[in-house]
Amino acid sequence: MADAPTIRPITTDDAGEVLTIQRAAFASEALIYGDPDMPPLTQTLEELRAELVENLGCVAVDAHRIVGAVRARRDGELLLIGRLAIAPDQQGAGLGSALLAAVEQRGRDEGATTAELFTGGLSEANQRLYEREGYHRTEETADGEIFYRKPLTD
Repeated sequence: MADAPTIRPITTDDAGEVLTIQRAAFASEALIYGDPDMPPLTQTLEELRAELVENLGCVAVDAHRIVGAVRARRDGELLLIGRLAIAPDQQGAGLGSALLAAVEQRGRDEGATTAELFTGGLSEANQRLYEREGYHRTEETADGEIFYRKPLTD
């Protein structure tokens, strides 16, 4: 039986692999929304590398392959989580939950007391994941984005 992927902090050196996974993972979202120009698909390597300079995100590594990633940054007491992406061949194996837990802990360690993230109204699998992991809907925008929050204090 293969070992579970290792989760570690994201670095700028991960940018190329993370961008590849992000594009593969968000391709299905683009189909749902009929939008091939959504930001996760049009982000450049340079933009991503710059975003990772001071980031609390994490990656999941299986052997030597990055199979999942999530980004986060602190804004006061808020941990803003974004771009959770799992390689299509690894989806459904619990990596999303594991990455969320790891990034939430990094946020706690940095003093964040609440996590916030959002997803689109048509992204039902994402909504199920976030609700299963203890996130509560706080807002739904006119263009269908759903914002979620979760307290990070025990």
